[in-house]
Amino acid sequence: MSQVIACYKWVADEADIRINADLSVDLSKAKGKISDYDKNVIEAAVQAAAALGGKAVGVTFGTADAKPSLKDALSRGLDEACYINAQEASQADGAATARALAAAIKKIADVGLIICAEGASDTYSRQTAPRIGALLDLPVVTSVSKMDINGNILTAARKLDDCMQTVKVELPAVVAVLPEINPAPIPGLKAVLAAGKKTVTELKAADLGADLTPRSTVSEVKGYVMNRKNIIFNEGDLAEQVKALAAALRKEGVL
Repeated sequence: MSQVIACYKWVADEADIRINADLSVDLSKAKGKISDYDKNVIEAAVQAAAALGGKAVGVTFGTADAKPSLKDALSRGLDEACYINAQEASQADGAATARALAAAIKKIADVGLIICAEGASDTYSRQTAPRIGALLDLPVVTSVSKMDINGNILTAARKLDDCMQTVKVELPAVVAVLPEINPAPIPGLKAVLAAGKKTVTELKAADLGADLTPRSTVSEVKGYVMNRKNIIFNEGDLAEQVKALAAALRKEGVL
């Protein structure tokens, strides 16, 4: 029986984030949530596990604040969850996160497929899947918008900048999926109640045997301000104004 791993992240809800007058970022009232893109990952893992006749297992790396994510993740169809509860997660970069996840995945038997989002909704660094693949010596397929599994062969459609690419890979493998891979259904009451009865394995940093020291650190977080050009096209008649607008957009590379 092949296990399908869904890697997900507990992040601050961007709807609750406030930018102060000095552009400092106020997270004091921000509640946590599963990264929006990772909700698609969980559903993709559930579907892949059904195709492989195995279990869908969620794996997350976070501080004690991430514990509420478990019930939400399990209510979305996962069979089990593995929670790496480590304070190191608060300062972790892409390298440390991948090492933690890879170490936890090594403890799970018969892993056939590891699914990550292309990026998390807070940082969108696009590092997790490639780093896990390198650490576990597995093939990696990124930017996946569709995938099909036939036996131990996964066929993936990759959405690139100017084309679509179809690739085949032999499992086990790591896949980074885009949000359009599938919808992320909202769990019903029955699923939420059942989530509390599912198996959760909690690991501490010491259990991993991995170096969780970040390779980079965040020195400051500032809000972003976009300074618009505020160009007004009011010369000539309407047709001339539209022509001038189109010319300006072409110059900026929009058209």
